[in-house]
Amino acid sequence: MTSTEIRQAFLDFFKSKDHKIVPSAPIVNKDDPTLMFTNAGMNQFKDYFLGNQVPDKRRIADTQKCLRVSGKHNDLEEVGRDGTHHTMFEMLGNWSFGDYFKKEAIAWSWELLTDVLKLPKDRLYATVFEGDAGEGLPEDSEARGFWEKILPADHVINGNKKDNFWEMGDTGPCGPCTEIHIDLRSDEDRLKVPGHELVNMDDPEVVEIWNNVFIQFNRKADGKLEPLPEKHVDTGMGFERLVMVMQGKKATYDTDIFMPFINYIEKQSGLKYQHRYAEDAKSDIAMRVVVDHIRAVAFTIADGQLPGNSGAGYVIRRILRRAVRYYYSFLNIKEPFLHTLIPQLADYFQGVFPELKAQQVQVARIIEGEEKTFLNTLENGIARFEDLEVTDGLIAGEDAFVLYDTYGFPIDLTRLMAEEKGYRVDEKGFEKALQEQKDRARADAAKAVGDWTELRSGEEVEFVGYDQLAVDDARIIKYRTVNAKGKDQYHIVLNKTPFYGESGGQAGDKGLLSIDGETIKVLDTQKENELTVHIVDRFPETLDGSVHAQVHDRMRRATEANHSAVHLMHAALHQILGEHALQKGQDVNDQRLRFDFSHFEAVKPEELQEIETMVNEKIRADIQLEEDRNMPIDQAKASGAMMLFGEKYGDEVRVITFDKDFSRELCGGTHVSATGKIGQFKILSESSVAAGIRRIEAVTAEVAEAHLRSELQALNEVRSMMKNPADVVKSIHSLQEENKALKKEIEKMLNEQAGALKDQLGSKAESINGVNFIGVKLPLNDNGAIKNLAFQLEKDVDRLVAVLGAEANGKALLTIIISRDVADEGKINAGQMIRQVAQHIKGGGGGQPHFATAGGKNPDGLDAAIAAARDIIAGA
Repeated sequence: MTSTEIRQAFLDFFKSKDHKIVPSAPIVNKDDPTLMFTNAGMNQFKDYFLGNQVPDKRRIADTQKCLRVSGKHNDLEEVGRDGTHHTMFEMLGNWSFGDYFKKEAIAWSWELLTDVLKLPKDRLYATVFEGDAGEGLPEDSEARGFWEKILPADHVINGNKKDNFWEMGDTGPCGPCTEIHIDLRSDEDRLKVPGHELVNMDDPEVVEIWNNVFIQFNRKADGKLEPLPEKHVDTGMGFERLVMVMQGKKATYDTDIFMPFINYIEKQSGLKYQHRYAEDAKSDIAMRVVVDHIRAVAFTIADGQLPGNSGAGYVIRRILRRAVRYYYSFLNIKEPFLHTLIPQLADYFQGVFPELKAQQVQVARIIEGEEKTFLNTLENGIARFEDLEVTDGLIAGEDAFVLYDTYGFPIDLTRLMAEEKGYRVDEKGFEKALQEQKDRARADAAKAVGDWTELRSGEEVEFVGYDQLAVDDARIIKYRTVNAKGKDQYHIVLNKTPFYGESGGQAGDKGLLSIDGETIKVLDTQKENELTVHIVDRFPETLDGSVHAQVHDRMRRATEANHSAVHLMHAALHQILGEHALQKGQDVNDQRLRFDFSHFEAVKPEELQEIETMVNEKIRADIQLEEDRNMPIDQAKASGAMMLFGEKYGDEVRVITFDKDFSRELCGGTHVSATGKIGQFKILSESSVAAGIRRIEAVTAEVAEAHLRSELQALNEVRSMMKNPADVVKSIHSLQEENKALKKEIEKMLNEQAGALKDQLGSKAESINGVNFIGVKLPLNDNGAIKNLAFQLEKDVDRLVAVLGAEANGKALLTIIISRDVADEGKINAGQMIRQVAQHIKGGGGGQPHFATAGGKNPDGLDAAIAAARDIIAGA
């Protein structure tokens, strides 16, 4: 059996035992503060066991995505080194909440394993709880009695409290459990040592495959156990391990869950997978690490957790980087690679975990971005690691911190590389260095000045950019090299500069510096406390010469136009929306302006039009800039100048005014000398940023002109397509009305066609397993008409189960309707059936127990889908 068939056999078996098959919960645990990730099948049912919620169905089964990489379930360092450890894995499970108990759970376990999956009975063993005198707990003779009706006495083994008494935590529901083990050894080895002697003895070939937990006690805070009013069953069977057993393999990685991906890696790397588990089998270990880790990373991202620097995001980043480190070091792959596995992974899981398929492009891009970032520093970091001085087999904590801080190595990655060489890491030293870094981050700005090379100490920096865009006699007073994102940046500070450093939401200037005939580019300008830092493409040959500094004129003028437009718009927002519409952030450059402000609802279209009109009126008025660079703060307040919450102001402030009765703000940015220089103002969009925060994006001047020209061109093309009507809006409206009328006519014709089909189909119903089954492909291509036909059939045909297929625009449509009395019996569920049969049309869907629909991209699979539905009904 393939892994897909094995998984489906489990779900189908418990569905036949009246279990509700539920989807997996997300692998990212958002609702339980005690867990970062779902690490067991029972997590999503925790409230049922605790009595906080009552399930709508007392019998449930599923396959659950799980992740174990943190806390006591930390398997990360073992993954790849042996044949059974994984980060992400599937847990098959069936649950009873106050319904069946030990007898049925044990009988069904045996039936599934031996009758359905055909595992050899003589190789199976069961463990039962032997009791615990200290707890006053007797042996679980009830479970033993059920097993001894099935297995020989020497195949039923007592287990202690550690192995055979399961507890959710220090308090809460708990109870004895019975595990099922299988002996995978050769017949020869089995004759030498009986299997019962190796159960729970860590023999790699005598392995546990299923655990049935019987929740019958509640552990109280005082440690005492009390019987629960209802008894529950909680089971878990590792899917990967079950497939390993079913496919006759000795390692989960050798199954069809993983081998197709390993085969892909073989082709891409040019290396052969040899199925070796020795420590020196580096390429084999690396392949196993990659095929395991990509699953964990892909599904956590698909479930909403992005890689990050803390919490769950950091766990995922660690897993991803561990995989990158292995393929880079041992598979000779130097380019981003993990993301290329996503399409194949999404296809494999689409029938059971379709969320990855739905997001595969986005997930792949996120992973590729993470890979690129880490690969940029990995090579240098590995070289640095190889050059470390090691004393008595110990890597200094300071060195481990440099790898973490400079090269992005998580501490566990450094630990792993150290272990490969037989070294250890000074963990306490690392933690001390990490804490010192945190302390430095809280310190004053002196740190940044500390790594400058001083050429002229004691000189202040003069900014002249409000009045001029060039200076001829500047001098370099300090410079430094900074490594940012793996690349060197070159920083220069001048004693006098026209360059505006990025601050207050206004982008920094770009331009040129000329020194003794040599010209270097200023790529950006930043503010660092009171310094204006020019980020240049290189240092000049001569650092001590006279500097001619020239700001990029056009870019500065365009930026100024956008910044001044922000002031006008801010004032307009106050007049039109109210004084609550205060700035919450801005981002202004030469191409556009973006302005965030407080407002409780979306700005109405007519309000946006008013805002735009008011700003353009002020532009046409050509209002002169009034600038006071050194106004006392109290005077500024008295003048009514707008101040922003959260900003720090000195005793003297710069006040920018465009008409004292319209716009007056405290501002350190650059502005046009008169509003007429803005040219024109055009709002592009309005949107939500967060609760109560809105954002407007707009353009001015040449960019606004280009935008309007593009819009006008599009409008002219529409006019041309409409044969140049005098009133294009009226013509489009007429076209829409005509289209609407034609749709109604088509709908009427389709419904008439569906009505005619109803009588034909009703007479073709066939009796299957107590219901009247209609399975047919329809000559219809409209969802509404098909739905209408389905409900008409339901009215006319007793105990109906109808599966209606159709093709529309090259796509497959499936509709299932079940008479409510049949659906209420619970044996046949339209929503569940549609999910199963939709696989044949390469699609998915869902719905209610009595009505469900699906769409897919494979119309050729409609006959197979209908046939599969017939089989489900026959077996119900």
